[in-house]
Amino acid sequence: MDAQPIPYLDLPAQLRPLRKELDAVIARTLDNCSFCLGPDVVAFEREFAKYCGAKHALGFNSGTSALHVAMILLNIGPGDEVITTPHTFVATSWAISYVGARPVYVDIDDTTFTINPELVERAITPKTKAILPVHLYGHPADLDPLLEIGRRHNLPLVEDACQAHGAKYKGTTVGTAGVMSGFSFYPGKNLGAAGEGGALVTNSDAFATRARSLREHGSTQRYYHDEVGFNYRMEGIQGAVLGVKLPHLSDWTAGRRRVAERYHRLLADTPLQLPVEASWAESVYHLYVVRHPRREELKKHLEANKVGCALHYPLPLHLQKCYASLGYSAGAFPVAEKAARECLSLPIYPELTDAQVDRVSAVIHEFFK
Repeated sequence: MDAQPIPYLDLPAQLRPLRKELDAVIARTLDNCSFCLGPDVVAFEREFAKYCGAKHALGFNSGTSALHVAMILLNIGPGDEVITTPHTFVATSWAISYVGARPVYVDIDDTTFTINPELVERAITPKTKAILPVHLYGHPADLDPLLEIGRRHNLPLVEDACQAHGAKYKGTTVGTAGVMSGFSFYPGKNLGAAGEGGALVTNSDAFATRARSLREHGSTQRYYHDEVGFNYRMEGIQGAVLGVKLPHLSDWTAGRRRVAERYHRLLADTPLQLPVEASWAESVYHLYVVRHPRREELKKHLEANKVGCALHYPLPLHLQKCYASLGYSAGAFPVAEKAARECLSLPIYPELTDAQVDRVSAVIHEFFK
């Protein structure tokens, strides 16, 4: 009998036990016609702020939009620079580009894939206005040295926490170390909406007040507009769905960590470079990313054996066509470029069974035989 396929991501498995509750809150939203923002979004904002240990969480239509508004709140604009990482999803850099500023890249740490703090200071120029690290794959960036650099140079730090809901840095949940943070609720995230969604998290009353206006056409009173704003509101249905899912997030994180620990144990004797959890970090394993020079062959082998896998990310941002004008060339960030050639994401989600993890591991062992 043929083995059953193991999908890279199995969203139906997460939704099945929640289906009745989700149907009920979606029906309530439809009955109330609370389609843009509304009570479900307000309730979710309150609970997500509490989850992050923050004063404010504002619902947005995406994590990209939340980061864009963060740049505006810091008065970053044309001619300015923001230091960030070339090894992440492009939305991190979009936020910088949207305000007319220049992304300035710094290479990554070879084990955590996050921005290397030792390289940040030498990238600072008189044009630098902020530092934007990414908590990549669910693993926090090393925040303390970045915050110290920021203090010395009077540079605010904004956290891209779009992949790291609930991750901890030195025991504290990410999202409040900097002046602001952005989260994404894209469906495949550890906390995913039924479509697009995001949040801006901050302890600043002033930032929260202006962000509320900016996400709603620059308005605090309907049809009166104080500045040029955006249609960045979270939909009511997304707030309702996220409100149902948030109470399960801690258990889902424990499930991801269980899967990761099993992979660690079963793949320890392979030639793969496995994910490393720094001593100061608690990863939420949004992704389980292994590395090997024969990545493409391994990917084909897994797929031939009905095991889903993915690439995060196959081309660093400094080599993307859209950023050719920045003037970077191959070799500029060798650690990121090597990671992009070698990284491979294995299936990881709370519903993945021990038997499925065992089979993924067995297929990998077979490849290396």
